[in-house]
Amino acid sequence: MRKISEIYTQYKIMPNLQEHMFRVAAVASLICDNFNESLPNEEIITACLLHDMGNIIKFKWDSPLGLLEPKLEYWKKVQSEYIEKYGENVHEATLSILKELKLDKIVSIVESFNNDNPYDSDNILKNNSWVIKICLYSDERVAPFGVTSIEERLIENRKRLENRGILMSEEKYIFIKNSLLELEQQIFTKCKIKPSDITDEAISSLVLGLKNFVVK
Repeated sequence: MRKISEIYTQYKIMPNLQEHMFRVAAVASLICDNFNESLPNEEIITACLLHDMGNIIKFKWDSPLGLLEPKLEYWKKVQSEYIEKYGENVHEATLSILKELKLDKIVSIVESFNNDNPYDSDNILKNNSWVIKICLYSDERVAPFGVTSIEERLIENRKRLENRGILMSEEKYIFIKNSLLELEQQIFTKCKIKPSDITDEAISSLVLGLKNFVVK
């Protein structure tokens, strides 16, 4: 058993990436606390706290988030170390780290919801696992600077891709949007809260509590 803060320190996770994963886990925690069925809350929270461990590999240093890091050369060096050890595939790097941590059950969860397939939201929609549904949905509710709606998150993500020269067709955009909104409906028909109840203010105390979360 180890505190999440110790794991982040060991793997040199950037502060802004830590904050993202804390927010995603807090959104998931809020949903779990208000869900009408019994859930493996610790597994869901653990998966969300670790789902982007390899993301420094794809980080662009000219992005607005790069300006938040005062030790730019240090983080570039960490990025090089990650690429040398894990390769350039972010998803595979994250799974390798989870295997190093001997978190086999978490590997299977993260493998199912956090990959590069833009159509995976539809696959998860048809999946029977609430664990995977809640993990994906929680990740989609958190933009780089905080909690947002599904629609706003997709708009932000589309713009970010376009800035990197990656164009998303209108057909693909609408497909993903409809899948995620249907996923949202699936989840909240079993919740005591509404999607609009999930805000930065609503998760702030949960984020603080998660700083001491113990990964088992």
